[in-house]
Amino acid sequence: MSAVYLAFGIIIPYAALFIFVVGLVYRVVRWARSPVPFRIPTTCGQQKSLPWIKSKKIENPYNTAGVVARMALEVLAFRSLLRNTKTELKQGIQKLIYKDSKLLWLAAFVFHWTLLIILLRHLRLFVEPIPGFVISIQRLDGILHILLPNLYITDILIVLALGYLLFRRAASAQLRYISLFSDYFAVLLLLSVTLSGIFMRFIFRVDLVSVKELALGVLSFHPSIPADAIGLAFYVHLFLVCTLFAYLPYSKMVHMAGVFLSPTRNLANNSRMRRHINPWDYPVKVHTYKEWEDEFREHIRESGLPLEKE
Repeated sequence: MSAVYLAFGIIIPYAALFIFVVGLVYRVVRWARSPVPFRIPTTCGQQKSLPWIKSKKIENPYNTAGVVARMALEVLAFRSLLRNTKTELKQGIQKLIYKDSKLLWLAAFVFHWTLLIILLRHLRLFVEPIPGFVISIQRLDGILHILLPNLYITDILIVLALGYLLFRRAASAQLRYISLFSDYFAVLLLLSVTLSGIFMRFIFRVDLVSVKELALGVLSFHPSIPADAIGLAFYVHLFLVCTLFAYLPYSKMVHMAGVFLSPTRNLANNSRMRRHINPWDYPVKVHTYKEWEDEFREHIRESGLPLEKE
């Protein structure tokens, strides 16, 4: 069994970390090298133009401050997702109705923030001494004092959010039609990581001291399998986490880095204030209409078509 523990406790985590770092750097460098010669921000409001026309400073930013505010709302509050619309055909009135999908926004908002809190809580396994803010987050997260050991609020919320996202995709015929295997796999993998962690906390109990010993050893590049057996449940959970990290840079979940490099979000829409010239433009030999007409003048005259210059 020591060979199995060595593979799942040391080799696979290092391999997953290597794949994650290399993949993420590759994607970011590739995005950063993509040419963006023109201003192509996505806009949802009046552009700044004449002084007496009121512009939307966040919806259609024209300076850096507006871009920063817009990006902050996008990253922290998923503002564009709040505008996601769905269409329904009302049979009684035969009319197409447009609705916003606030439940989708709420589920995504809850999932991302609870995931961040859970990751911050797990810092206690990787640092010594434990920072004060991590202890404070852990206390606030478990303030309800449900069950023993304490059930965290984020554990409940993240399962509900992921469950809704999975149910929404499976229940809607339109979403099922456009969904790929990767769309289901990402949600199922996240749900598996979450449930395995909850089961490990309440059912398949593990020695947290040994877990922290292993985590500190791997993080300091002096890995060793603890003398006390941690338990199979932990290695299952760790394998799922490693799978998630290795898969993340090559999936849609890499938008966590891509959102900062999206020219539709990080550019100011100042095309009316400045002239933007494509730096990759080069002289191109063109064939003007005048030259074309001179070349085919006799044929055009014979066919009876009008000429600009006789």
